[in-house]
Formats: sequence, C-alpha cells, structure tokens
Amino acid sequence: MLTTVCLGETMAMLTPETGMPLERAEVLELRNGGAESNVALGFAAMGLDTHWVSRVGRDGFGARILTELAEQGVGVSGVETDAARPTGLYVKVPASDAAPASVLYYRHGSAASAMGPTLLDEPRVAELLGRASLVHVSGITAALSDECLALLDALLARPRTFLVSFDINWRAPLWVGRDRGVLRSLANRADLVLVGRDEAEHAFGTGDEAELRRLLPDPEVVVIKNEAISAIALGRGGERTEVRALAVRVVEPVGAGDSFAAGYLSGVLLGLDQKASLRRGHVAAACTLTVNGDRGPLPEPGVLGGILGCSDEEWAGTVVSRAGFAVGGGARDDAAHDGGARP
Repeated sequence: MLTTVCLGETMAMLTPETGMPLERAEVLELRNGGAESNVALGFAAMGLDTHWVSRVGRDGFGARILTELAEQGVGVSGVETDAARPTGLYVKVPASDAAPASVLYYRHGSAASAMGPTLLDEPRVAELLGRASLVHVSGITAALSDECLALLDALLARPRTFLVSFDINWRAPLWVGRDRGVLRSLANRADLVLVGRDEAEHAFGTGDEAELRRLLPDPEVVVIKNEAISAIALGRGGERTEVRALAVRVVEPVGAGDSFAAGYLSGVLLGLDQKASLRRGHVAAACTLTVNGDRGPLPEPGVLGGILGCSDEEWAGTVVSRAGFAVGGGARDDAAHDGGARP
C-alpha cells in the first residue's frame, strides 16, 4: 500500500454561528483546521496509508485533533505532544456589510511552531519517512517560525526516496516582516508544486504561467490552480496539460483546495497521467463543494473511473450537485462553478 506523510500545523478553529457577527456571538462552534491534515484526511478517505506529523499541546484542543484524525484513518504516531506550549488557535470572522470574511490567528508560540529539524530524526517519524512514497508540506509551515523554516529546509536538503509535494498556501498575515523569497527557494526544491494563480501574484509577484515556470525551474511539475476556470500542469520539459474546472452547484467552499490537492496527488501516486490526475483533483474538490463540511467522499470506484475516462465533451458538460455527477448531462450556467482550482 502507498504511504503518504503530511507535515504541518493543525489548529483549533472557532467560528460564530452562521450569520452572527463575532462581537455579538454568544456561541462559537469548535472545529479543527489545518491544510496539511485536511490533505491527509483526503488521502485516507481514498484508501492510502496516511500519516500526519506535527506537534500539539497537551490540552483539550490537541487531544481533539488527534482523536478526530485517528478516527478517520490518519496515523498520528509521528505527532509530539508538548506540555509547555499550547495547540494553536484561530477564529474565523464572518463577512459583514462593512468587511469581508477574515481570520484571527492565535498561533504565536504554539506547539507546532516549535517543530525543527530534529523532528525528522525522531524514531517514529524517521520510520514513516523511510517507507513514504510522498511527503506533503506547505508554505504555511515555513512562515510559522525560524525553527519550522529550518525543518522544511532540512527535509528538502536530505537525500530522499519519496516525492515531496509543496502547496504554496499563501497566508499573507504570516509573512508580514518575513522574507518571502525563501518560499520560492523551498518550493523550487520540491518535486511537485501547487499554487493558485491569484496567490502566486502575492507570493511571487506574477500569475503568468511561463514566468512561474521560470521562477520554479526544478520541480518535475508545477500545477497552477486557475480559480474557477481550470488547472494547468506544467512539466519540467515544457509539457503543458490543462483541464477545465467542473461546473458545481456549490453548497460550501471550505476545504475544496485541500481536496483538490489530495485528489491530484493521489492520482500521481497511482500512476495516472497528468490529465487524469488533474481531473481527479477537480472531482475531489467538487465532492467537497457539494457538502457542508471540509470534505466530501469520492464517488464509488466504478463511477469515478467513468468520470475520469469520459470524453472532453462529456467532461465539459458535467454538472455536480448534492445529487451527484451528471456526466455530460447538464449545461454549465452561472449558478454552477468549480472551486477545485482554488487555493
């Protein structure tokens, strides 16, 4: 069985009840939130042997994170529990008439921010890395602390028998006062890079695909997620594969980008070509967009195979809703769009 390892911080997430501004909320809903662990959950749901490596505090938030991941099939043997530092926390502030939705981070000094290069040599982590086919990381970790930056640098510097996927996952508040140039340097040493065109503008100063490939010459593939339009895979040898986004009747956009990453990367691991892997990413994202929550299940294997193998014309006409996939059976309209290419 293929083994994947996802490394990064997961936090407790608080958000007011739907429609309630933070300053008036009397009840805050508690969930877990972390890009890398979301990808791990996606991998596990697809039947891969999946593990999450990180650090949490010895508190209720950390215990909740570990329990939820373990219950959904993600291995947590490589997670350290810190008795001195807390689990990170963030608050999602809903949009209002006066301001867009925003996030308040309370992660400075968190247990995960103390991850450093020595984590890679911990016996349980080293054992996981020794049998991994892919290790998934993101640019979020690089911005958490100097120790976390050194961790990613050490991971990418050592000889390895696994692929490294690097999702840029641009988070502007984390990069205030930090050298964002290190982000490009780290990403360029990965094997597979995923970046949204819009976030590339902020992280690298350009969303142009040719310029991005020039800035990131070494990865085997750079995938550009072009919002609701398409996803584009640019090979190191000049190959270009573009797959248009599916039309989706969106219920909730949360988690679609991480689902896209899990779908695409699992396709690569399973030996699919770039077109099929990008389609798999779009399908995974679409499944998440049509449910309340961070992740929707993939169709049954037989149905999924039919979707991945359909003609370009059938793909273009496919509409996804709560009821499932209408392959080639619906017309695209303004009410249906795909969020799978979003970061």
